[in-house]
Amino acid sequence: MNVLVAEDEKDIRNLLKLQLEQEGYSVFTAKDGLEAMEEMQNKAIDLAVLDVMMPRLDGFNLLRKIRQTSNIPVIFLTARGDEMDKILGLGIGADDYLVKPFSMAELLARVNAQLRRNLEYSNQKPPTGNKIEYAGLCLDKDACCVYKDAALIELNAKEYLLLKYFMENPERVFTKKQLYRAVWDEDVFFDDNTIMVHISHIRNKIEADPKNPHYIKTIRGIGYKFHKQGEILS
Repeated sequence: MNVLVAEDEKDIRNLLKLQLEQEGYSVFTAKDGLEAMEEMQNKAIDLAVLDVMMPRLDGFNLLRKIRQTSNIPVIFLTARGDEMDKILGLGIGADDYLVKPFSMAELLARVNAQLRRNLEYSNQKPPTGNKIEYAGLCLDKDACCVYKDAALIELNAKEYLLLKYFMENPERVFTKKQLYRAVWDEDVFFDDNTIMVHISHIRNKIEADPKNPHYIKTIRGIGYKFHKQGEILS
C-alpha cells in the first residue's frame, strides 16, 4: 500500500520513509504542502502522514484540500500538542493525531490500524438486502452506505463503523473507551476527544437538530447510546 509522508524536517522525513518501507509500504515523500498535493494528484495514496507546520501550505489546509476529493486515512504528526489544535485537526477530517516527540512503534501501529480499518470499510460486496433501519435512518451493511429518508449520507470510514456499531446495539450504553476499542481496534492509544469529534460529525449529518439529537444520545457521566425510534428491519 502507498503511504505519503509530508514533513519539512529532512531527518524525520527520511526516518519515516525508512521505517515504513521496512514494514512493506511504498512510501512517497514531500517537504511541504504543495509538493504533497502534487503527490496526491499523481499517485494512488492509501494513507497520509502530515506535519502541521509546513511551508507554502500547512497541514490543516492541506487536509482540507484532500478531503474535497478523498477519504483516505490521515494521521497528523506534529509538535503542536495543544488540545484545541488536536480538536481542530480531528474536526476537519483527520483520523489520528500524534505529537512529537513520538514513538516509532506507536506510529507504525497507528498506520497499520488505520489501513486495516479502511480496507475493511472499502471491501464492499454486492448488496443483498442486509440492512438495519430505524425511523428513516437506513444502514446497508453490504454496500457500506447510510441513508436518511432515502438520501445518501456521506460518512468517512470511522464515522460509518461507529454508526454501524451503535445501530447494531440499540439502547445499549457504551463508554468512550468501549467505542474506541470497537471501532479503532486498540486500547493503548485511547483518546476520548477522538470519539467526541466523530460523534459530533455523525450528528451533524444524521440529526435534524444536532444540538438536540434523537438518534445518538449522551448519557452523562457514562458515554453514549443509540436510541431506537422504530422497528428494526433486516
